[in-house]
Amino acid sequence: MSRVLCYIVGMSETDPTADVELDLQGLMCPMPLLKAKKALNGMAASQTLHVLATDPGSERDFQVFAEQSGNTLLQSSAQNGVYSYYLRKKA
Repeated sequence: MSRVLCYIVGMSETDPTADVELDLQGLMCPMPLLKAKKALNGMAASQTLHVLATDPGSERDFQVFAEQSGNTLLQSSAQNGVYSYYLRKKA
């Protein structure tokens, strides 16, 4: 299980640009959301966080978190059991 925090150099044209990426695959609830919140706390306003997770419950967690926190869930997708979220930190 690998947990990586790294800066993104470039992304594909269909994905939003991310300032920070978290690979949280293998972690179960509530860890993906808690680590994403911690990362957002260390980011500047309007920066974008990309999170990869494998916890199926993270779909609802990230939707509710965005609604309640004021951060924007720009994109959410799932492919082969990997969930991808792009969040923009509130201004």
